[in-house]
Amino acid sequence: MIILDRMLQERQRDSRPIKVALIGAGYMGRGLALQLLRYTPGMELVAIANRTIAEAERAYREAGVERVQRVDTPAALESQVRKGAYAVTDDALVVCQAGGIDAIIEVTGEIEFGAHVVMSAIEHGKHVVLMNAELDATLGPILKVYADRAGVVISNADGDQPGVIMNLFRYVQGIGCRPVLAGNMKGLQDAYRTPETQKGFAEKYGQKAHMVTSFADGSKISMEMAVVANATGFTVARRGMLGPACDHVSQAAEKFPRESMLDGGLVDYVLGAQPGGGVFVIGYNEDPIQQGYLNYYKMGEGPFYVFYTPYHLCHFEAPMSVARAVLYADATTAPLAGPVVEVLTAAKKDMKAGEVLDGIGRFTSYGLADNAEVCRAQHLLPLGLSEGCKLTRDVSRDEVLSYEDVVLPEGRLCDRLRKEQNDHFS
Repeated sequence: MIILDRMLQERQRDSRPIKVALIGAGYMGRGLALQLLRYTPGMELVAIANRTIAEAERAYREAGVERVQRVDTPAALESQVRKGAYAVTDDALVVCQAGGIDAIIEVTGEIEFGAHVVMSAIEHGKHVVLMNAELDATLGPILKVYADRAGVVISNADGDQPGVIMNLFRYVQGIGCRPVLAGNMKGLQDAYRTPETQKGFAEKYGQKAHMVTSFADGSKISMEMAVVANATGFTVARRGMLGPACDHVSQAAEKFPRESMLDGGLVDYVLGAQPGGGVFVIGYNEDPIQQGYLNYYKMGEGPFYVFYTPYHLCHFEAPMSVARAVLYADATTAPLAGPVVEVLTAAKKDMKAGEVLDGIGRFTSYGLADNAEVCRAQHLLPLGLSEGCKLTRDVSRDEVLSYEDVVLPEGRLCDRLRKEQNDHFS
């Protein structure tokens, strides 16, 4: 940020803004539009794509832009960009294919739709910033292979927990400590929450009930920590992670097995700790002289030290990932190679053969993080691919599902990419 702010101000002075398009105009998308249009110098939100075009217009309007042009072809969009005008469309591929756009921010939370969008954007030479941990956790490694081949950056976003964790991770490394655990903070964990139980909270904040449910039932944090695991090489200590309770995150170093932290590193979370909106990294330093200094600086006696950021400000910070990608070819968060941690599918209730799974944050299933080698060996069904799958047998609540337990929908890009990912990194 210390470098990026100056570079963006220079872009603003020179009338050379980074041109950005947004895919998705829901709760988070509207916040992003506001941030980009009002509070981010050197960057211009030239287009918004949303399946309900009125919501794209609403995002512009709430950010103070009344005049937008509806477009339905890449050429029409390119014309608007050249004029310095704003455009909306209900076809995300129009945005991906149009020239004159440097980067897209994908913020839908959808797997199949998001896969089509990202593949098209990469094909047409655009950097991609994901506010879509679900897609990243499921297909991030193979999407990065395509991005690398095309010479563009794909990255999870600053402001989302994975991005804030990775910024802190790099900071801890930079001061000479060894990160041994990358952690998230969670206030509630109940695998059996549904859109019905979360309806009131969702309505209060103008969010979708299934998205709020994915927070409460543990699916979202599993996705986020899989993204971090793939970016660090860290694993989980057990299926579902440990998730110990504590009063304040500063106590976290005492809550996790030291041997596991030192043996390759862990991703995990703490439950109920203050400050509630933050993330943390446990760093290790065995230098006795440095330990003395760290103790003087109120970090404790060590050798395990808890570094934390007390908040994550999703849409406020996400534009910084665009700037990092466009200006420095730097990804905030991206896979190192193949999957390290996966998110498997567990039954939220008893179900009968022939029932169809309804996807993330809904009524039939929830996600659990487990190490990728276990998921491969047991042929487990990723939660990100579960929507639309038909059960081939009766299952009990909390039972973990394999590919043999379901029939996949036909013709999905996400399944083809998943197979390619498995083959590429096998």
